[in-house]
Amino acid sequence: MLFFLDIDGVMVPAKSWKAPECLHDGFPAFSARASHTLQQMLGEEDTVMLTTSHKANYSIAVWKQMFKLRGIDIKNMAALPESNHAVSRGEEIMNWFLANHVQEDFIIIDDDNSLHALPHFLKKKWVQPKPFMGLTEEDIITTC
Repeated sequence: MLFFLDIDGVMVPAKSWKAPECLHDGFPAFSARASHTLQQMLGEEDTVMLTTSHKANYSIAVWKQMFKLRGIDIKNMAALPESNHAVSRGEEIMNWFLANHVQEDFIIIDDDNSLHALPHFLKKKWVQPKPFMGLTEEDIITTC
């Protein structure tokens, strides 16, 4: 399975009144609830495709280390390509699907409201966590 995964508002709840706790690598800790939910979903051969706006700030090797430090060991990871144009997250995902032939099942986990504009075949695979809570099991049950 292919997991399109955002970080802010999904793995790290967006609480404007409180700065997130950062681990020694300088990146925010993931919420325990979001980590547990993602771990329950991920299989050993699944691929995580990062959609976060931070995706180009670190190499895939560094991203894997950050996830591992937060208790999530991911064997297969990639990131959406950086766009030279000011496009929305929804457009980034749509452009990726237009450029790639996807035969495996997928899920999109992202709190970005621009995904409301996705076509039905993508939108029906979208899980939109509440940004102030991050990913929960209830999000998955409600959507999937």
